Amino acid sequence: MLDSNLSLEFLRVVEQAAIACARTMGQGDRHKSDQVAVEAMRRVMDTVPIDGTIVIGEGERDEAPMLYIGEKVGMMHAKNIQGPRLVDFEAVDIAVDPLEGTNLCATGAANAIAVLAVSEKGGLLHAPDLYMEKLVVGPSSKNAVSLDATPRENLQAIARCLGRDLEDLVVTVLDRERHEALIAEIRATGARIRLIGDGDLSAGIAAAVVGSGVHAVMGTGGAPEGVLTAAAMRCLHGEIFARLVVKTPEHEARCRAMGISDFTRVYRSHDLAPGKRIIFAATGVTDGTLMRGVRFFGDGTRTSSVIMQNDPHLVRFIDSIHVDGTKDVKIRF
Repeated sequence: MLDSNLSLEFLRVVEQAAIACARTMGQGDRHKSDQVAVEAMRRVMDTVPIDGTIVIGEGERDEAPMLYIGEKVGMMHAKNIQGPRLVDFEAVDIAVDPLEGTNLCATGAANAIAVLAVSEKGGLLHAPDLYMEKLVVGPSSKNAVSLDATPRENLQAIARCLGRDLEDLVVTVLDRERHEALIAEIRATGARIRLIGDGDLSAGIAAAVVGSGVHAVMGTGGAPEGVLTAAAMRCLHGEIFARLVVKTPEHEARCRAMGISDFTRVYRSHDLAPGKRIIFAATGVTDGTLMRGVRFFGDGTRTSSVIMQNDPHLVRFIDSIHVDGTKDVKIRF
C-alpha cells in the first residue's frame, strides 16, 4: 500500500519542476520550458525513497530522453547511490506532466502547472496518447450528468444540482476549432464559457473545487491528462467522464498495445485511476485559479501548491518559501 507519508516527498518534486520552468516564463520558448521542467522533475524524483515506474509521461523511450513511459525512477534506481539497495522501497506507478501548459508558460499566461499522480502498482490506467472526450464536474453534479447527454441536458442537470440558473454556470472549454459546435451549443443555453488556450487538467481540478467559479469542463483533450484529472477527482470527490477518440487503425493498434480493446467505453475516475491509495501533487508555474505562480525574490523563491490524497482523505494547499541558505536571509510575505 502507498505510504501517505510520501506526499511531501512528491511535493518537492513538483515544486522544483515548477521553479525550473518558471525561470523561462514569458521567453517564448515552449520547448525550453518543457525541457527544464522535465530535467528538474527527473533529478528530484531519484531522491524519493520509492521503486517507481512512469506509466504516463513524456512519450515512448525513443521519443523522450527521460520520464518516458516505462522508465524506472526513484531512489531504488538512482545511479548516484553506490552499493546494494538494502531497503525495500515501495513499488509505485507514476503519471507526470512536468509542465502542463507549455504555451502558457512560454507566453506568461495563467494556469501553467507542474503535476504528478502516484498510486500503488496498477493504480493508474496506461492511457495511449490520443484525444479523449471529457466531461468534468464537481461532487454535487457527478451523478446527474452523462457523456452521452447533450450539453444542454448536462447543463440543466448541473444547474438543478447546484440550485442555480443556467446563466449562472461557467463552463471551461479548450479554444480549438474542433469545439466550434460545442461552444455554440453551450452559448445557446445561456451558460457562460471560459475559453482556454491550454491546461484542461488545471481547469478540471477547478471544476471540482467549490468557489472556483468553474462548474464544468467539456470537450476533447489529451488522454494522459485525463488520467491525471481522474487522480485529482478521486481526492476531490468530483468526477470525470471520458471516452477515447479512436478514428484510425493506427489509433486502434495503440490502444490494443496498452490492453484496451473496447473503444467505446465511457471511463470514470475509478476506471482511469483505480488505485486504493492515490497521491496527487501540483505546483503553480504561472498564476492560476487555485494556485499562484512561482515568485522570485532576492533571497529565495515562493511557491503555491496543492497536495492531495484519498486515503486518508486529505487536501492541503501549501505556500512554501525556498530560501537560498545565505546568512541573514529576509523572508518576505
